[in-house]
Amino acid sequence: MKNMFNQTVYALSYGLWYVLSLLPMSLLYVLSDCFYFLVAKVVRYRHGMIWKNLTESFPEKDDTELRQIENDFYHSFCDYVVETVKLMSMSKRQLMRRLEFTGLDEVRQCFDNGQSVSVYLGHLFNWEWITSLPYWVPGNVQCCELYHPLENKNFDRLFKRVREKQNALCITMADSLRRILEYKRQRQTVIVGYIADQAPFWNNIHHWVDFLHHDTPVFTGAERIAKHAGQACFYGYIRKVRRGYYVCEMQPMMIDSKAVPDYEITDEYFRRLEANIREYPGIYLWSH
Repeated sequence: MKNMFNQTVYALSYGLWYVLSLLPMSLLYVLSDCFYFLVAKVVRYRHGMIWKNLTESFPEKDDTELRQIENDFYHSFCDYVVETVKLMSMSKRQLMRRLEFTGLDEVRQCFDNGQSVSVYLGHLFNWEWITSLPYWVPGNVQCCELYHPLENKNFDRLFKRVREKQNALCITMADSLRRILEYKRQRQTVIVGYIADQAPFWNNIHHWVDFLHHDTPVFTGAERIAKHAGQACFYGYIRKVRRGYYVCEMQPMMIDSKAVPDYEITDEYFRRLEANIREYPGIYLWSH
């Protein structure tokens, strides 16, 4: 009975998501604007947390500037919701037009040399569209993304299906090292995306960085995996061109990851992430 209930919830959720995704972007952005009024003006979703993060991260900015960033965040967050809904049925052509990858020459050079690649990313909108990366790399390269499974198994299954629609394989964090080393043994070239700006549990803290005026404990697992597998490390620098249009620039950090001291890749990642946030503060996930 429980399994039947879960299957029904999944089917209804999938159907609703798919039907909504068929709406044109122009109409979805109208829904986003309505959602913005509710979230920002009525509910004031996580305002306390957002304001705390902004004031501590940008002590040099006055209240007017901070309110503008908060307002931009709410708009970006609501756009993120409808853009992720649209991902269910977006065509290859539409995705490639709305999210352009640049700086791929050095990435392809790594592939030509038989070297796999790690791409460090942050929670900058819209990171869900990064799953279109398989459209931009050679067909013999397996694209993967690491993720934490959602607690709700139905929604986890649903999000996983949408994220893998463009043939980017989702790998759980717990299974990441085993799977990536297995690809290495098989001589399969991969490009792996890590959204690495999440806080680790206390028992997993090995390194701290100065990030936006915070002494911050950080994940180092992505660096350890890259070193084990001998992957070249790139940062995916996100720029918002205009509403619904983004560019992800592949910036090389460390091509020979094994040759650098421990934590140097992690430190470089957070330097680039901070620069990215300072240039486009309104598209960062300030609510968490």
